[in-house]
Amino acid sequence: MERLVRVAWGPRQESVEAVAGRWKQTLDGLAALLPDAGSGTETNGLWTWQHVHVSGPATELRPDGESLLTALRAEQEADGWSDRTGYGLALVIEGKPGWKIDITSRAGGSPEFLLQTMGIRITSPDEVATPDAELLTALVEAWDPDYGGAFDDDLLDALEDDAGFVVGEPSVGWIGHLSARRAALVPDDLPAARRELPGGGVVLGIAPQDDTEAVVQAYVRLRDAGALAPLPRPMDRPHL
Repeated sequence: MERLVRVAWGPRQESVEAVAGRWKQTLDGLAALLPDAGSGTETNGLWTWQHVHVSGPATELRPDGESLLTALRAEQEADGWSDRTGYGLALVIEGKPGWKIDITSRAGGSPEFLLQTMGIRITSPDEVATPDAELLTALVEAWDPDYGGAFDDDLLDALEDDAGFVVGEPSVGWIGHLSARRAALVPDDLPAARRELPGGGVVLGIAPQDDTEAVVQAYVRLRDAGALAPLPRPMDRPHL
């Protein structure tokens, strides 16, 4: 089984140290929530990730602050890097049979037309129920995004085909996150469980994973209410 847990936000320029701290919080959260995903890769209690490079073979990366800072500084020193686009990093790990996590992120920059993102694609055995709400909440706490959700490919296809969703625009999945101004626009009668977050944001439990129709209906209602309006271009802030 595969799912994508993803968050996005607008421009927010940050130091390399701040981005490394957010990455460490993310990887620590994954190890706590999905212990089987990295089982067997541990060294001194920490998972060993594979750092995927634009060219050349992958290299090992441990999720401690110093190693993450070194990897991000190498990105900073690469040809063509710009503080406007931010720091890109891609990591992969495979633990027990059937488990794999792929992470890609672009963060710490201030582009006017390119969203900053953190996306985690999780492959797990079919019989395992992953804690999607907790995974999304962990990303929200680490990255302070504008919106996010948990999806699979079938749901993304249904949102595109049945609701006119366009990749790159705000969306929610069977679990969704909305920042404070978006959360204020959620219809009171939307049938979704709500977890209020510090700062006014919310995590919405919209429907079971297999109820694609309910997610599509909720997406349309949220979009029509303005809760999923795109950030104005050129972007000048991280949240709506």
